[in-house]
Amino acid sequence: MPKIAITGKGGVGKTTLTALLAYIYTQRGEQPIAIDADPAGNLAMALGVPPEVQAELRPIAQMEELIYERTGARPGSVGAWFKLNPKVDDLPESLSVDHRGIKLLRLGTVRGAGTGCLCPENALLKALVTHLLLRSGQTLLLDMEPGVEHLGRGTAGAVDAFLIVVEPGLRSLQTAQQIQQLARQIGIKNLYLVANKVRGGEDEAFIRRHSPELPLLGCLPFSPNALAADQAAKAIFDQAPELLSAAERIAEALGLET
Repeated sequence: MPKIAITGKGGVGKTTLTALLAYIYTQRGEQPIAIDADPAGNLAMALGVPPEVQAELRPIAQMEELIYERTGARPGSVGAWFKLNPKVDDLPESLSVDHRGIKLLRLGTVRGAGTGCLCPENALLKALVTHLLLRSGQTLLLDMEPGVEHLGRGTAGAVDAFLIVVEPGLRSLQTAQQIQQLARQIGIKNLYLVANKVRGGEDEAFIRRHSPELPLLGCLPFSPNALAADQAAKAIFDQAPELLSAAERIAEALGLET
């Protein structure tokens, strides 16, 4: 089952892409796990999760009692002994919410790029991400903050595809280059670009001209329906069929087996 990590500069649409791909995999008969690993934490809204269900999704990094139970130390502990490999195999079921065939987990913030800080909350989150990446039989979509904070050398090889979302602007493309360098440092392979908010051939040509040397997997068009979905707190795949069609082509180009 595919394991896909999605990142990019803030605001480029990586959460939109994550939600679209999650829905596409449900249509293929999967029950994917979508992990919201961005501090902004708005994947639930992009999936159309009702507010009362969203309220159940506390960031795991803020669950002090759980962190203490599993690691033996309180969050933020400095110099304290704690378990580096806590038990996490039961957490995907007990802490996720189900919505339209998609399981959703919200991680919260991990401090420290690539390796993370030596603190109990990081130990728990790293162990959970590693467990989900390495276990078979489960499609996984990881909506990340810009960078590789939730990954490390031990899990890089388990990522089937690392998608960097960009838009037709130099700032997002510069961020993509920085992310590419970080990803290469920890051994992530199979890096791709996905363009969002593309208004036509000129925008696509601009992205190709200024992008890092990575294959462009596909383009999501600029869509007023995406803004309407956000304003109405509706699922992006229900409100923007043109984006769903483009994301289906991206999934086909990715070619990962389910």
